[in-house]
Formats: sequence, structure tokens, C-alpha cells
Amino acid sequence: MTEGLTGSATDSGATANFGFTEVPLTEKQGLVNDVFHKVASRYDLMNDLMSGGMHRLWKDALISRLNPPRRQVGKKPFEVLDVAGGTGDISFRIIDRSQGAARATVCDINTSMLEVGRERAQQQGFAEAVDFVEGNAEELPFESGRFDAYTIAFGIRNVPRIDKALAEAYRVLRPGGRILVLEFSAVDVPILDKVYEAFSFNIIPPLGKVIAGDAEPYRYLVESIRTFPNQERFADMIRDAGFARVDFTNLTGGVAAIHSGWKI
Repeated sequence: MTEGLTGSATDSGATANFGFTEVPLTEKQGLVNDVFHKVASRYDLMNDLMSGGMHRLWKDALISRLNPPRRQVGKKPFEVLDVAGGTGDISFRIIDRSQGAARATVCDINTSMLEVGRERAQQQGFAEAVDFVEGNAEELPFESGRFDAYTIAFGIRNVPRIDKALAEAYRVLRPGGRILVLEFSAVDVPILDKVYEAFSFNIIPPLGKVIAGDAEPYRYLVESIRTFPNQERFADMIRDAGFARVDFTNLTGGVAAIHSGWKI
């Protein structure tokens, strides 16, 4: 599952994981783009399949952690950058929770996901509160210190160079700004880890083939979860990018986790 995808790379000779396959770093973004061009129209269904429907509760938990301010007369909007947020799911929740006090910018590299997001914004009445921008998480097209918060949900694991994306997150946040990352993580509950492993590899790809006619995008998504750093390692990466007061909260026994950090 992902809220879109981000990143590109030009490092000569370097490699990256595309699921369980090692590929040239310069090729990963194109491969990931292909995955999401294929699944964009069935994005919500894909999320339900990969999380058993739990992604809706996890996203609500992310918004609760963010706790965007409610509307106050004379106050400037609370500016949120939602990276890899193509379909707008996180941004719409933020606008709704803030009662219109927030303004969101969705930045995603995948045009198919952005197209779905723009259509949904029009249908659900969020078109005036959310901007959709095609952009690269590793080289964000925004000035430094612009945003009050940076969110990325189920997208960071698709970035070829996660360290560069985190550095960019730090750059575009104002002092006092916050990063919140929602991502699949390492299950830390005995028995649940085995059940989840079996479900992921034996059920999700075949379901993807039945519903979307192609199992391979779903196989990649499952494999990409297993190659992503665990909670502690990813927290260290956020600290290395310059963030302070970094912590994480496990969701559903570590199936997913919310990581948080502040630009002090």
C-alpha cells in the first residue's frame, strides 16, 4: 500500500531494492512509477486489501498525532505538505479535522495518482483547500521553511534515496515544524507476525491478479514492506536528517508505525 510514490536517482553504479530484487538505483523510480500507473484507479481497494481495511484507522491516528489547529479569526492557514499523497486521502482528512484552518499541498511524482486526487478533490469539495503538484521527494519544488508540517503515508519506502527525502523534509519545514511518517513496519507480536507474513505473500498477490488482472504490482508492494528499515533504524534515519524529539508509535502490533520528529 502506498499513498503514491516519490523520488528519482542519478547515482552511477549504485543499486537499490525493488522489492526483493536489486536493481540499478537509476532504474528504481521508473519501475515504481509503473506499479502505481497500473494500480491508481484501484488505489482505495488496494489499500483495503493490503491492510485488511485498517489503513483507515491508521490514517485517522496520524491526523490525531498531527492535531492540526482549528480555524481562528486572523490566523494564517496551517500549511501542510503531504508528500506521496497523490489521491489526497491524508490531505482531505487534515482539512476536515482542522475545520478549514489548514491548507494542504499534495506533492507526488506519479501523474496517474495526482489525476485521481484532483478528481476526488472536486467530487468531495476540497478543490479550493488542496493544491496538487507534480514533484520529486528528493528535490522538492518548494522554498525552504515554507511548511508547518510534512506528512507522508505509505510512500517513503518507495523513495530510491530515503535519506535525501528526509533531508528535503527538514529543509522545507519552518523552525518548530513537524514531520509525521506513516508506514508499514516490523510486526513485534508473536504469532501475528507469522499470520501477517502468510497473508501478505500468499493472499495479496493472487487477489491483485483477480481484481486488477496483474499480481506483480502487489507482489512488489508486499516485498517492499519487508525490505524497509524497522522502527528503530528508521527513527535513526530521521535523526540523521536533523530532526529532534524523534519517536514512533506502533499500530496493530507493528504492522504499521507512525514516526514523528521536530525541526527545532
